[in-house]
Amino acid sequence: MLYAVSSPKICSGSITYTRIRTPIQRRLSSTRLRVSATSAEPKGVKIEYTPWLIVGLGNPGNKYHGTRHNVGFEMIDLLSQAEGIVMNTIQSKALIGIGSIGEVPVLLAKPQSYMNFSGESVGPLAAYYQVPLRHILLVYDEMSLPNGVLRVQPKGGHGHHNGVKSVMEHLDGRREFPRFCIGIGNPPGTMDMKAYLLQKFSPSERKQVDAALEQGVEAAQTLVLEGFSSRITRFNLGQKYKYHTV
Repeated sequence: MLYAVSSPKICSGSITYTRIRTPIQRRLSSTRLRVSATSAEPKGVKIEYTPWLIVGLGNPGNKYHGTRHNVGFEMIDLLSQAEGIVMNTIQSKALIGIGSIGEVPVLLAKPQSYMNFSGESVGPLAAYYQVPLRHILLVYDEMSLPNGVLRVQPKGGHGHHNGVKSVMEHLDGRREFPRFCIGIGNPPGTMDMKAYLLQKFSPSERKQVDAALEQGVEAAQTLVLEGFSSRITRFNLGQKYKYHTV
């Protein structure tokens, strides 16, 4: 569950990010994430009640709405709707919403400082709410995956993705945080990569992405409640071969 409290502590073993110096912008509340213990463990799955920070990467403004580079934002929108989490607060240059998935506290965030500076939001939010690296889930577009194919990983590099690179820089270069990659495919022919990323999907591509995002919401919920369990392994395998026909 989630409470508004003044204590700066959430849990033991949290990581301090020493490079963070960005001031908190227009904070509408001084809430902290805190949990209450419970013994409920559905289907024998051990639940960890440490808060999660789920961040979708993208660019703010109507100009970029619906573009390939903004699918991270779209995932956060769908997840917030599914869990009834209101995104109505600006903190650390990000639009955020505080709530829970099941009884696990979550902080949803959409950085508003443009893609290449996403770390300016993620670093300060992780430090302020004392979220450990293993519970910072980054959601973003991935050209190395076919359009509409998803992949969840416990860690990785930046893969030349400027948004991910910025986040890593503001987490002291650490890479041990989960990623939720949403495939958008490669630019056709000699098309400029930037133009491709800032282009809207074709009708057929849009249909694939919409279906994938719905699947992604369920996968994100599973990850928060169960961690990298066998269900996530099966999810990744199913995504890998989702467009393969026998």
